[in-house]
This record gives sequence, C-alpha cells and structure tokens, in this order.
Amino acid sequence: MTRAPQEAVGAAYDPALMLRARELSWIALERIRDFMRPGIGEEEARTKAEDVFRALGMQRLWHRPYIRIGANTLKTYRQASEADVRLGENDIYFIDLGLVFDGHEGDVGDTFTVGDAPAQQACADAARALFGEVAGEWRANRTSGHDLYAFAARRAQAMGWRLNHDIKGHRLGDFPHAIHKGGDLGDFASAPAPGLWVLEIQIAHPSEPFGAFHEDLLFDLPPTG
Repeated sequence: MTRAPQEAVGAAYDPALMLRARELSWIALERIRDFMRPGIGEEEARTKAEDVFRALGMQRLWHRPYIRIGANTLKTYRQASEADVRLGENDIYFIDLGLVFDGHEGDVGDTFTVGDAPAQQACADAARALFGEVAGEWRANRTSGHDLYAFAARRAQAMGWRLNHDIKGHRLGDFPHAIHKGGDLGDFASAPAPGLWVLEIQIAHPSEPFGAFHEDLLFDLPPTG
C-alpha cells in the first residue's frame, strides 16, 4: 500500500494492534470516569489514573493524561489548567488519554457531567454528535482532513456552538508516530487513511465558561448484517 509521506509507519505497525490500543484506551477512560466524583481535583484524578493504566498493562504514555474540570474544559492541551479547580456538585469535565499498548498508540477523549447540569450536558452531547457527523462524512466520502475541519466548523455553527479551531486532529501509529511528522489532520490535503489519524473535536458554549471535547481514531466500521 502506497502512503502519503505524512502517513508513514514503522515496520511494527499492525492495524489490529491499533484497534486493540484504542479499545484498551476506552476501557481506561471509563475506569477513570468511575472515580470522578464531586470534590476531586485534576491532579488527584491523574494520580489515581496511574493505577488504572498499570492494571491494563499500559507500556507507557505518549502524552500525559489531561483531565479538565469546569472552566478548564475550555483549555487545549497546550494550555495549563487553572490551579486548584475541583469537580462541583453540578459540573462538567473531560478526560483525554494518550496511551501505548503493544507498541501502538491509543488516543481517546470524552466529556461528562455530574449532578444536575443540563447546559453542560447539552455541550457534552453536542461534541459527541458533531464528532459523529464529521467521522460519518469521512466514512461516506473520504473527505480530506482540511475539508473535514471546514465541515466541522460549519456544522458547529449551525448547532449553536463555537468550534475551537486550534484543535485539528493528528497522526497516530506504532510508537513513536512523531518521527514521521504527519502534522495536523486539519492541514492534511488528502483523505486520511483508516487507522492512522485521530479526529479531535473541541467546542465551547457561546456565552458560558465551559466547553466539551471528544476524540477517537478514524477507522472503518465493520459491515453489518
């Protein structure tokens, strides 16, 4: 299979292991969610997450875990959280994990709420829905990475949310994918190949200080029926 230079992989790359890394990463995320209760802080949550990673047999991190609470859900991975933020009784948070299993990278993220937080829950739901629409566009039309994010921007605006244009997705692969210099998905002029790219969606409420995040690997769904 001929790949674009941005989609280079190492000799150890195995699509099945990419999907296994994805599956284990989602299991880790759900286990972290189990202890996200009012009163917990971001640093405490990251520390507790280390036990989850060890129990699942994670080899290493390829990026540090990001657990963002409240107004920190507007932050990107490049930005530091405001200190000493703790999960409130009616609040929002997201989890973003970059884990390596069997020499292959997983990268997953999702947003959740606790208590009675209907506006925050609507934001979390919208991030998932927008992700689903954009991933569906890719599966149906093999749309380029650049055009996928243009599509995401239009759909986010139509849904009443602000898309964070600084978050544009990226390459994954057999560790370390960074040596291949794949760049951002949103700058990729070709149709991204299955099993190599992460689609990231981060949105913000148009007027309130919170947002939501969802990311996952772009891969072809198995046939149904």
